Amino acid sequence: MTMINSLRLGAAALAAALVLSAPVKAAEGTVQPPRQSWTFAGPFGSFDSTQLQRGFKVYREVCSACHSIQLLAFRNLAEKGGPEFSEAQVKALAAEYKVKDGPNDSGDMFERPGRPADRFPPPFANKQAAQAANGGAYPPDFSVIAKARTYERGFPWFVIDIFTQFQEQGVDYITALLTGYEQPPAGFQVPEGKYYNEYFPGHVISMPQPISDGQVEYPKDADGRPQAPETAVQYAKDVSAFLMWAAEPHLEARKELGFKTLVFLLLFAGLLYFTKKRIWSRVEGHAHA
Repeated sequence: MTMINSLRLGAAALAAALVLSAPVKAAEGTVQPPRQSWTFAGPFGSFDSTQLQRGFKVYREVCSACHSIQLLAFRNLAEKGGPEFSEAQVKALAAEYKVKDGPNDSGDMFERPGRPADRFPPPFANKQAAQAANGGAYPPDFSVIAKARTYERGFPWFVIDIFTQFQEQGVDYITALLTGYEQPPAGFQVPEGKYYNEYFPGHVISMPQPISDGQVEYPKDADGRPQAPETAVQYAKDVSAFLMWAAEPHLEARKELGFKTLVFLLLFAGLLYFTKKRIWSRVEGHAHA
């Protein structure tokens, strides 16, 4: 037993050492995004509604000029577990947008103020218009980008992630990307109209640096100070958290259901075990008799 315990302790120490000494480079040479701290991480994590509200503000004032979020409806912003805006706030927000509707009685399409049930309208009429406005590059839709974007961690990390339940590769990557604009190193050629980003695969990206310190004004607290630092790093984290919620708005419900299922399975396994012991004890008693 002493040998087994020693092996267990050694394995645990090795796993901890591996987690704390993450490699600097990914398998293909791209710098791996730094690990961030998220309130929604882990089996019992949940979204911070205040952070999601700030993240939505960053998305609306900065990102929405180019990137759509077409799977999200205005009313989703008032749902439990999300930004949790009031219904009045959502109604007023939706009315600020123009939504294409129709046809009317004359067969014509028309625009009207948005309603809570409407989805966010895209910033461009079609893909070609988006590419024309962005130098040929097509800004991706942000509806599920926090789940769609990831990076390779390699062995043994993907094994360790199973036990640590690390699922925040997407938001770590988005945060790093938004803050990863730098001057290219000596000898690295960046084509005209492109930009160097430390975390983008290949390091050449079409999107110019989207955020900078002081760009978005956050709501003030009771003392008249911003709720959070108005820095590019904070903007990146807040909008990444919002995009994570947009990609998985029912994350909290999923985790709650998963926990209840595990508790049920443990109780069910215990009942099966004691039932088996009770039945087989009678069989063994008859055998000895």
